This record gives sequence, structure tokens and C-alpha cells, in this order.
Amino acid sequence: MNVFPKSKNLSPFKLSLCWGIVCLAAIGLVGTRSASAQVNFEEAPINYNQAAPANAISRFQKKLDAGEAKLTFDRKEGRGYLPAVLEALKIPVSSQVLVFSKTSLQVKRIDPLSPRALYYNDDLYLGFVQGGSVLEVSASDPELGTVFYTLSQFEASRPQFVRKTFECTQCHAGSMTQGVPGHIMRSVYPGPDGMPVFREGTYRSDHSSPFEERWGGWYVSGTHGKMRHMGNLIFRQGDSARNLNRDRGANADDLERWFDTDPYLTPYSDIVSLMVLEHQAKMHNLITRAQFEGRITDRDSQVMNRMLEREAAFQSDSTKRRYESSAKRLVDYMLFTDELQLEDQIQGISGFQAEFSKAGPRDSQGRSLRDFDLKRRLFKYPCSYLIYSESFESLPEPVLEVVYRQLWEVLTGKNQSKEYAHLSVEDRRAILEILIETRKGLPKYWKL
Repeated sequence: MNVFPKSKNLSPFKLSLCWGIVCLAAIGLVGTRSASAQVNFEEAPINYNQAAPANAISRFQKKLDAGEAKLTFDRKEGRGYLPAVLEALKIPVSSQVLVFSKTSLQVKRIDPLSPRALYYNDDLYLGFVQGGSVLEVSASDPELGTVFYTLSQFEASRPQFVRKTFECTQCHAGSMTQGVPGHIMRSVYPGPDGMPVFREGTYRSDHSSPFEERWGGWYVSGTHGKMRHMGNLIFRQGDSARNLNRDRGANADDLERWFDTDPYLTPYSDIVSLMVLEHQAKMHNLITRAQFEGRITDRDSQVMNRMLEREAAFQSDSTKRRYESSAKRLVDYMLFTDELQLEDQIQGISGFQAEFSKAGPRDSQGRSLRDFDLKRRLFKYPCSYLIYSESFESLPEPVLEVVYRQLWEVLTGKNQSKEYAHLSVEDRRAILEILIETRKGLPKYWKL
């Protein structure tokens, strides 16, 4: 089965199918290579298509090749390598979310009765389609950002994660992914067969998105009080974006009314997992952009320094501004500026909340950046948990230095700009204390 288009000259219809992740079925993406925000990542110093990856998938593949790891193939339940891959890569089953819109190239196997499943952890995303020919996997790579893979769902003596480059980046690297290879959550108006009704428009979902515009084409389990979303709904003849009855899909504790959940690893598509995924997908994209911009800025600076016979470490005002800009974009998002203020309590039902919260480090007072609030906002302490990730740690030193300085100025109250007004004095102090105790490698001036 040809899952990935080979031609870059896609027809409008085929382009519309690229709205779902070609390599990761359950996140929707629209991108254009001519977007003004595009980063030139195919050439030096990034060399995205030629550079050797060094991420959780490439490391695991080396273990498979050396016979140090094995994957059990599930014939009985028809899930292929899915359970074994989740276990081996420590991707929690409780993270499962389900999308039924036809927003990937495996459209023939996806509809409201047979949704795609997505699982993730801090570094990996895995998409599974019932009866599909491949598992669709992407990894957050410290140097390359999002790297796409497929794993055949046909049993093999030595399974191979196959890297995909042009096949994925022709759709998955545009303005909607911050101009770099990445992901974006997308909300659509799905018809009875799952095909998006494009004339009604689509929405992008991250932690700033209006609640009523989220999760069209997705199943959503869990409660959210008086707030309404687009999940669990089919767009039928006579419906319009203006008169969609969102009550029909609200506060669902049982997805069985819409489809048979037995073939899936859990019967849930957890609302809290969806909200975390929205934040994480864009955060990964912004880390990647900061990584690429930092390396490109350093290259340009070195060229100018040689031309003007300056010291190699010299930074011009222009170079400094570029590092500042890359850092601020990342800092603003990781501190949840523009986050939607919730109007009611959110409650998941899959166990994801507890499992996610247990995964991160805690300070001496028992606090963690993974602690949920879910009454006013997503997290109790609004600073992204991806600050602990390998990708964040691997940011170019000049960018990382500015990120830490900008964070320090906000958290200590030196920076009182209005975009950080959502952070109270108590919030800033708590985040600062948590990071000082739990984040290794902080600058020496990070002291109370």
C-alpha cells in the first residue's frame, strides 16, 4: 500500500488529504513550503534530509538490529506491533486519543466507526489505524526536530523503522508548524463518512484555542461542565458552522454510543490527554524552530566575523537580536501566554491524569510542572514540562542562555510585561522554586 505520495506536484484533492499527519495519523497538519516563516532546514547547517538522526527511535532500531531488543507481533487481536512498541518505548496506553476524520492518507480505513488511535509520551508520537499497513511514528530529535518513521504491520524477523523525509516534509513543514518539520492539532467539520467539510473551515488547536473550536473530527471522553467543544459530532446535511449543536457531543463518559471500542487498547479518548497533546505538539515545533534558528544564526555570525576579521565569539547587535527573538517566542509559549482561561472543571476518565503527573520530577514540597489545575487552566504551575526534555537541553548554547535569562526575569518579577500578567507572584515563585530544585544545568545566577 502506497501510504506516502511520491510526487511533489500534488493535486488539490491529494493536498487536502495531507491535512492529517501522513506519517502520524492522528494529528492534522496544513503546511505550505512557500510560507514566509519557512526555515531552510534542508541545507547546511541543518541538513535535515541527510543528517543521521539520534533519537529514541534510531537508538531503539540499533538495539533491534543488534538483537538486544525484540518486538512481539500480536496476531490474535490484529494489532500487529502496536502493543509491543508502546511497551518498549514507554508510551502510556492511557494517552490514547481517537480521531475519525479522514485527515490522513489511509482514508479507506478511517471513519466514525473505525477511528485512528494516537499515543504519545514526551518524545514520541505513534499513530495506529485498524487494519493499516504501517504504524506511523515520529520522534523529537535533539538536532533535527521531528523525524518521521513508519513500521510495517506485517510480521518480520527483524522489524525496521523506516525514516521518511520528503514524503512527509512536503506537507509537514510549513507556516502551521512554525516553518519546521512538525505537527499541529487540527479541528474540522467531519461529514458522515469522516471526510472534512472544507467549505465550513477548519481550526488550529493549541492551549490558546477557543474551547468551542476544538476537536472537530475527534472523539472526546471526559467531562467539562458547561463548556462545549466540536468533538463526538458528525456534520450532517443542513448543519452549518453557525448552528452546530455541540450539546450532542458534550460530557461523554462512554464512547460506545458512537462506535465499538473493543478493538482498541482502551475505550477512551481522554479530554485531558487531548489538551496536553495540543500544548506539546506546538511546544515541540517551537523548540525545533529555536534549534534551527540558533544554528543558522551562529553560522551567519561566523561568516561575518571571518569577513570582518573579528573574534570568533563576537556577537553583533543583529546576532543578539536574532537569538533574543528565537528565545522569546519559545519562552512565551512555555509560560502559557495567551492560554485560554477555562470556565468550568475538566475531568478525564482514563487514568491519564494520574499517570502523566507521576512521570516528572518533584521538588522538596512535592510540586511538579506536571501537576494539573483543570479549573482555570491546564497546569497548576504554568511552565512547560518539556523544559526537562532532551530536545530543550540540546538547544544551541547562545539560545539557551537567552531563554534562561528571559525566564529568570519573568519568574523573579523583573519583567512585568502584560503578556505575563496571568502569572501571579505566587505562580512565579513556585515555578522558580520547582525549577531550581529539579532542573539540572541552570545558570549559576539561578539562586533564591
